[in-house]
Amino acid sequence: MQPPRRYGPGRGFRVLVVDDEKPLAAVVARNLLHDGYEVESAFDGPTALQRAHELDPDVVILDLGLPGLDGLEVCRGLREFSDCYIVILTARAEVPDTVAGLRAGADDYVTKPFSPRELVERVRALLRRPRQVAKEARPPAPPQVFGPLTVDASAREVHLDGDRIALTRTEFEVLEALTGQAGQVMTRRQIIDAVWGESWVGDEQLVDVHVAHLRRKLDDPATNPRFIQTVRGVGYRLDVEPTSARGR
Repeated sequence: MQPPRRYGPGRGFRVLVVDDEKPLAAVVARNLLHDGYEVESAFDGPTALQRAHELDPDVVILDLGLPGLDGLEVCRGLREFSDCYIVILTARAEVPDTVAGLRAGADDYVTKPFSPRELVERVRALLRRPRQVAKEARPPAPPQVFGPLTVDASAREVHLDGDRIALTRTEFEVLEALTGQAGQVMTRRQIIDAVWGESWVGDEQLVDVHVAHLRRKLDDPATNPRFIQTVRGVGYRLDVEPTSARGR
């Protein structure tokens, strides 16, 4: 494979492309290389996990139909040691398969057939927040405290009752979007715009799956929520008023 180019929006980011269709993987890799990403490829499940351990990628583009270990198993395996963004590729257009991938820990999905440039745009959208923070060099904001929950946007850390809670990048960004509008209802579309970008097109159930992940990790059941309230037919609301951690 040719060496990555040293310019473009992808400079400094590493992507692992996992697909057993080698011609398709090559096309995706070529488009990513053109944008400056460092790209590696794997063509089966076990190799994908091995390469992810070695490379520590920022993004994994993951086909669901893989030999050795299927994509869902690889996704679960990745989540045991990595908070990388995971974009699943699937020829299965049915909603249950997509939801299964998201529940396994994926951040986004693209259904086959797809435009390679569209996929690159999805990768850009996932990485845009870290890139903006570095570029703008904003001063660190103080942590926000919501009762027993502390959200530190600068450190990208969450603590509950003093214990650090391990969130994926997308889970953190969904929570950050809600904390930024504490006390106000956010529609699913507003959450998508904040986390995935205004150009994102797909099933808004994506939000529900990530909120369910957050609730499980924050010990915040939908039947008796402490933090995230469901507003039926509309979206979600963080129902605890924030206070500055510095004032505690």
